[in-house]
Amino acid sequence: MSTNTFSKETELRLADFFNNSIDPRSMAKTIRQANYVLALHAMQENQALQSETINLEDCFYWLNQLAETLNPYLDLND
Repeated sequence: MSTNTFSKETELRLADFFNNSIDPRSMAKTIRQANYVLALHAMQENQALQSETINLEDCFYWLNQLAETLNPYLDLND
């Protein structure tokens, strides 16, 4: 896994977006819903997307990781 570093400006803009623009719980729910719809559609179009299967798996994984970062699904404090 590679590690990317953001510029200070990017870090500030991301922090502002996640701290002031959206509710993390709502955003995580929206990401999970979009991920579900995309996965469902990909399965329905499976034969046409054989060459994109690995890319779709990666996208599904990273979107779920983002949702978990914003709001852990199995958070024991809820």
